[in-house]
Amino acid sequence: SGSNYEWDEVSTYIQEPPFFMDLSPQPTPIQPIVAARCLVKVGDSVTTDHISPAGAITRSSPAGQYLVDLGIPVSMFNSYGSRRGNHEVMMRGTFANIRVRNQLAPNTEGGYTTDFTQEKIAHSKDHGTSLSSYPFIYPTAMNYKKSGIPLIVLAGQDYGMGSSRDWAAKGTFLLGIKAVIAESFERIHRSNLVGMGVLPLCYQAGQTAESLDLTGTEIFDIHIDDQVEPRQDIKIIATKPATDLDGSCHTIEFTTTCRIDTPVEVDYYRNGGILHAVLRKMAVV
Repeated sequence: SGSNYEWDEVSTYIQEPPFFMDLSPQPTPIQPIVAARCLVKVGDSVTTDHISPAGAITRSSPAGQYLVDLGIPVSMFNSYGSRRGNHEVMMRGTFANIRVRNQLAPNTEGGYTTDFTQEKIAHSKDHGTSLSSYPFIYPTAMNYKKSGIPLIVLAGQDYGMGSSRDWAAKGTFLLGIKAVIAESFERIHRSNLVGMGVLPLCYQAGQTAESLDLTGTEIFDIHIDDQVEPRQDIKIIATKPATDLDGSCHTIEFTTTCRIDTPVEVDYYRNGGILHAVLRKMAVV
């Protein structure tokens, strides 16, 4: 009955999203992305449904375990699409499609990865009852977030193809992913990533993760700053883990094309996304 919506803390269908929490009056300058780890490494033709599924929620998935912990019976899980007003469900569902093949979790399907913050992979309640020896992507992303480690995605051609699903970008942002490096992007998903403050980068012609010998185990430094311009070259230095007897680390330096395509998109990215840019402009008015 009031002018503000009264959020129901026990609702499993709609929750107050965290996009505007701690929003400062002015945007902070664009900073380099330092010491990032790869959360997901995928091949060609990954769709927005792979990134953010709309179908059934399985009991063993992080989203299913979240609902079980809240006392929701499996028969009442419904679908990701029906619970898209609850970011807690949707961020747990990001990259949780049962057909996702993450190269950081070989021979698996369904949203697993390697957690480089852990010497030994251990299961938590959010890992569910999976038979995989790899942890789910969601709890791994939260481990990185607690450690203050930014994340990236490595991808092939036509990343984000298919329907223009907004949660494919929103969920990516909420997992703590700061950049996606791909051979090419589907047009709308590229725009949606910028709109959520996630940096889209393209390998230069003829280069791929494989040709550069990027396995996803590297530590990535992305040399972007507040002077970024549309489609400019962005240098990346990837440091491979030490394997030599002397403990030396091998680095791979390569150049990508920044797929922030217009000056308006630069402004969106500087603000942390289109939502933040619009709110700041409304506050000034």
